Amino acid sequence: MSDAPTGPPTAPQPAPSLTDVAPSPTNRWIATQLRQAAAVLQAQGANPFRINAYRRAAETLERQPLDVRAIAAQGGFAALDALPGIGPSLAGAIVEMLTTGHWTFLERLKGVSGADTVFAAVPGIGPHLAQRVHDTLHLNSLEALEAAAHDGRLETVPGFGPRRIAMVRNALAALLTRLRPPAATATDEPPVEMLLDIDREYRARTERGELPRIAPRRFNEAGAAWLPVLHTERGPWHATALFSNSARAHQLGRTADWVVIYFHRDGVAEGRRTVVTEGTGPDRGRRVVRGRESGSCAT
Repeated sequence: MSDAPTGPPTAPQPAPSLTDVAPSPTNRWIATQLRQAAAVLQAQGANPFRINAYRRAAETLERQPLDVRAIAAQGGFAALDALPGIGPSLAGAIVEMLTTGHWTFLERLKGVSGADTVFAAVPGIGPHLAQRVHDTLHLNSLEALEAAAHDGRLETVPGFGPRRIAMVRNALAALLTRLRPPAATATDEPPVEMLLDIDREYRARTERGELPRIAPRRFNEAGAAWLPVLHTERGPWHATALFSNSARAHQLGRTADWVVIYFHRDGVAEGRRTVVTEGTGPDRGRRVVRGRESGSCAT
């Protein structure tokens, strides 16, 4: 008796395409964070092009056959930047998620936490010191924390002596090796006039009750949705504005005065400035951009 099969021959199976390969758990998790950001931005009335950028980035990671952590390990920040639909801004977000397990931007949009959560993940810094760093130095990224650890600013924060600062420097060097974004330049910030115009828009639309509100977790035991959030564009710049919810703002009763503006454009990592009402000197009573007081002021 023949051992040959009686049915028709089985057609050879094609090799799986790249789109048939299931994304790695890391790629899937980061893609989920990106889609959540898109959903929150849509609910908060952000620009549709910005929303779609996060969705396209999520699709890129879901279709990527290589684990994004391996891509970063092999090619560093430049390899992440080169992925289709990613670019420097989202590459920086991916680096933050890979190194800390958090994404400050998404957590801020949801009112969950801020940069202090990310700082707490750095060896040598716990939750209390992270909060102190955030409120004292107003930093918003690991790169900014690293700069403060080298230029002397971290020494001004109580609890940071030479040994702890050395530990932080070494930990950040290990975390950011090959994943450091390109150095920012003076042209990587919007002009003062633009920041003041965003501040005016935010405060005017808040007063008219036009902005969605989020319920920040910090300093908000009742869980009230009191914090207005504005997403706006000025030319190539994308900006998000919120009243400050820092411990210092609460202590001084300035939560309805200090406006924190986060900004970025294509090819530039996110930056941050705070606009306040000047309390002393010739500009008393006028709106100024903290750290850029030599620029223009607004009444």
